[in-house]
Amino acid sequence: MKLATFDINSSGKRTLGACQNDVYVDLAGLSGGELPVDMIDFLKVGEAAMDQARSLLAGVQSGSGEHIYTEDSITLQSPVPLPGKIVHTSCNFDSHLQELTTWKDPEWESHNWGEFHFEHPTGFLEAPSSVVPSGTGVEIPVFTRQLDYEIEIAIIIGREAFKVGVEEAFDYVAGYTIFNDLSARDIQAREHSNKVILMGKSFKGSCPLGPWLVTPDELDDPHDLDMKLRVNGEVRQDANTGQMHYKTAELVSWWSHMGLYPGDVITSGSPPGVAAGMDSPRWLQAGDTVDATIAKLGTLTTRII
Repeated sequence: MKLATFDINSSGKRTLGACQNDVYVDLAGLSGGELPVDMIDFLKVGEAAMDQARSLLAGVQSGSGEHIYTEDSITLQSPVPLPGKIVHTSCNFDSHLQELTTWKDPEWESHNWGEFHFEHPTGFLEAPSSVVPSGTGVEIPVFTRQLDYEIEIAIIIGREAFKVGVEEAFDYVAGYTIFNDLSARDIQAREHSNKVILMGKSFKGSCPLGPWLVTPDELDDPHDLDMKLRVNGEVRQDANTGQMHYKTAELVSWWSHMGLYPGDVITSGSPPGVAAGMDSPRWLQAGDTVDATIAKLGTLTTRII
């Protein structure tokens, strides 16, 4: 299923539904209120909610009718509009780490990227309030001159997890979506020099997430998905999820030691091709359109304003 959160334009009501055959089905409405309207509440119900959603979708015979909406009659939101937490995995593509070591900036170089280790996943938390849906216009923060992009696959947690083993980690995954880690690189570099990460990654709109939550049964292998990020149609990042250093099960297992809850987001880290890794960085500018596409997950579009 492609589970979605969306607003019904005619009523302004926010609901939980699914994208199927190019229309949006209001699952909460179709269930007569049995299914929650909120994604996190839906995930908390567990497999029973998933089964009911699949049963309801199987009964939808056409692209019209009560509780069925065309794309232009809804406003798509992020599948999890306000996750409990976003766990960002750093430098989880070896080739991305290599490109970052080439950035000739004193504050950036002071972080000693050459000493980065892979003894276990490493990362940081991003502010849940930074999440925005596909199609959003994100304003360039007044404090940065170096706005960058990073395509990532996002793992959405479906069950409470604590000290989960690698062999059982997939049991805790509700699905996957696309994440574009917008970064204020100049601010990030200064924060790195002080051994922290905050505003450089958590300004308003820095975490585009969407368009849908795609359940695992829709994917043959989450680690064989092509990833492409385009800026104004030009391919900047071109990779495959199979290039991740730590895969989904390892990430869920490791980060579960902090306690994971339904709707929490774990990101994969970015492949190479970011502006910061270029000899002459081409930072995002007002008017740019960024399309982050992952096979079978769709396209996450962000407009820079």
